[in-house]
Amino acid sequence: MEFLDGTIITPALPQMAVSLGTDPVNLHVGISAYLLTVAVFILPGGWAAERFGARPVFTSAIVTFTIASGLCALSNSVGTFVAARVLQGIGGAMMVPVGRLVVLRTTPKTGLMRAIALLTWPGLTAPLFGPPLGGFIAQHLTWHYIFVVNLPLGIAATLLALRLVPRMGGTSDRRFDALGFVLAGGACLCAELALDMLGEREPRFLVAGGLAALAVAAGFATVRHLYRHKAPLLDPHPWEVPTFRMTMVAGTLMRGMIAAMPFLLPLLFQLGFGYDAFHAGLIVLALFVGNIGMKPGTSWVLRRFGFRTTIAGNATVQALTMLGCAAIGPWTPLPLVAALLVVSGASRSMQFTALATLAFADVPQERMAPANTWFSVAFQLGNGMGVAVGAVLLRLAGTFVGGPTLEAFHGAFLALAAILLGLAASALRLRPEAGAAVSGHRRTAVA
Repeated sequence: MEFLDGTIITPALPQMAVSLGTDPVNLHVGISAYLLTVAVFILPGGWAAERFGARPVFTSAIVTFTIASGLCALSNSVGTFVAARVLQGIGGAMMVPVGRLVVLRTTPKTGLMRAIALLTWPGLTAPLFGPPLGGFIAQHLTWHYIFVVNLPLGIAATLLALRLVPRMGGTSDRRFDALGFVLAGGACLCAELALDMLGEREPRFLVAGGLAALAVAAGFATVRHLYRHKAPLLDPHPWEVPTFRMTMVAGTLMRGMIAAMPFLLPLLFQLGFGYDAFHAGLIVLALFVGNIGMKPGTSWVLRRFGFRTTIAGNATVQALTMLGCAAIGPWTPLPLVAALLVVSGASRSMQFTALATLAFADVPQERMAPANTWFSVAFQLGNGMGVAVGAVLLRLAGTFVGGPTLEAFHGAFLALAAILLGLAASALRLRPEAGAAVSGHRRTAVA
């Protein structure tokens, strides 16, 4: 529900704007309000799970998200819609991270790779299915059903959570670190706002730059506070694990570059190839075929080659598919375009699963809660980064060729490929046996 909600609403904005008596541009604040709320309220998730227990927090988050979805469907003005989206963001911020924390704490290292592969699945599929599904609902029903569909899903999820989620946590008496929340929340808020502004149709570079500077300053203040506080909101010690540190820095940047693909490809097929929105969306679904096809082979690849070789090599493959996108045009046979996107989707699936698994592979169990929160924040910022970077690169390339032409898209894909190839080298600094307790690569090599 949460991953889909971030993408399904976009195609319905014109219909919603007419219904709410405004224009589609003003309704973008509903999307931004949701994403910003998620970015900030992810932070206390680990503390809340330890303080009150994972099951009540997880279940409450689902209930909050479901009720807020109903309020979104009942909204009759921009103000009530935005308020409902903020409430929905609070539920969404707790829902996925706390659910993932339960999995991380109850899954042995040997089963972590398969568990992470399952957890990664919604994040891979939502950006592909969200826009077509939202457009279908808006065209054949009304925009209200975009949020109504969450009601039966939320009720079912609540009942399943009460039955399946184990009782864990709820034993900590650690007080809430309010100053840490303000500092870290301010850093996330400024970073997300800066990315959002860079991704706008007419980006405000000066304001975005100022917000980025504030985010960096607040980030440094947050780190200083976390190391000095006796019981900080976020334990900084997971950063001392080399594999976790690599995935948080280079891995987040990789995810951002790869996340630009679902943003740029539909535009490429519409503005560069001349296809309508429906047919452009159908072609992009080839990415999903690649996602499915790669899933059964993910574990084998990691066992055979290990995390270091897999992440570096797979980033190179993804960069090559970006170079392929920089060479195609209306003249390219459609089966060849589809094959390129299938390979890109398979590489995307492999990379996201490998990075998400490596992040927790060497983290001790007692550090899983803060590591999970750090990862959730990085994941949120990485997704926002993808849209922003894709939009900025497209506009920069467009300044040289006179607008968002086919050549501008080719230039954007070339730049993405170059950045990703540079990031691929960072994975080579990992030890060959990095994450071997999860991948089993070392045991395979010895055998």
